[in-house]
Amino acid sequence: MLLLARAPPLPPPLAASYPATPERALRFRSISSSRAAVATASAAAKPAASSRSGQKRKQVASVANPLVKHCVKLRLSAAYRRSCRRLLLVGLAPILEMCRFELDAIDYLLLLDGVEVPEELREFCGDVVYVSAAVMKKVSGMQSVDSTEAIAVMHMPRHFRDLGSHEDGDSLHGLFNHPKRILVLDGIQDPGNLGTLIRSACAFKWDGVFLLPASCDPFNEKALRAARGASLQLPVVTGTWHDLHELMTKYNMKMMAGHPESSGDASKGIQSLSKELADSLLNESLCLVLGSEGNGLSSETLQACELVNIPMEGKSILSHNSQAIWI
Repeated sequence: MLLLARAPPLPPPLAASYPATPERALRFRSISSSRAAVATASAAAKPAASSRSGQKRKQVASVANPLVKHCVKLRLSAAYRRSCRRLLLVGLAPILEMCRFELDAIDYLLLLDGVEVPEELREFCGDVVYVSAAVMKKVSGMQSVDSTEAIAVMHMPRHFRDLGSHEDGDSLHGLFNHPKRILVLDGIQDPGNLGTLIRSACAFKWDGVFLLPASCDPFNEKALRAARGASLQLPVVTGTWHDLHELMTKYNMKMMAGHPESSGDASKGIQSLSKELADSLLNESLCLVLGSEGNGLSSETLQACELVNIPMEGKSILSHNSQAIWI
């Protein structure tokens, strides 16, 4: 794996405007239906006594409650998550990591009966829902609730774009402001790997992550846990090679892809990573593509990108002025 680090400022997320087309009207009707489901789930929780910190407290004991069904569907269905623009965070540790960035993004905080609101979440002003052990197991998908005392339903990040949807389809160019480094993931299917790559891109101050088709959903529970909050900090875009080509052309970005020298693909030359190559790229705008765990790079990537392999001598190549290549 190859990351070329810079430190450009992250662009602020911009609101998108949507033309009034019949197709978009259909999309909005679908979104309205999903929002109605969210509203129904909200109304289904029974009110309980207010907490001393001022949160609205509710109680859910039945696994048949609409809020429980809504949460389970958020955990299991990427399409439902995107239609509702909501995601599910299971476990107190990932909730606290996410809330360092967007505390107000929480719709509901589900707590196991008898658990107090954590000190770090005292400022949370949304709904606190106390649930039975049976409900916690159902929502979390886990057999034991010993280590699962909290679940949060959160808004998706404002800077997430799904270019295959009518809602987000024409909002790509408002997301990036002259990006210098974009990490492109070509069919990454393991959610843990995907979350780790998003976290790495964020750590190296890249401008965003672009997910090509066949990549897993970045808001999968395991992907969120592995990203450790990076999914809320970094723009994440899902789209096709056509969308990526538009981005590359608009910002005059160079396309490179990590590719093993031993692959036997002699159709085009493969450069070896070196300090000289890294230094030559410092002032270039770059899209770096990494392929899937099993199949490697797609044919589209092989045709569109310059290929580079990473020598496996176990050495890191560092350049000057805090610019680095991480292996």
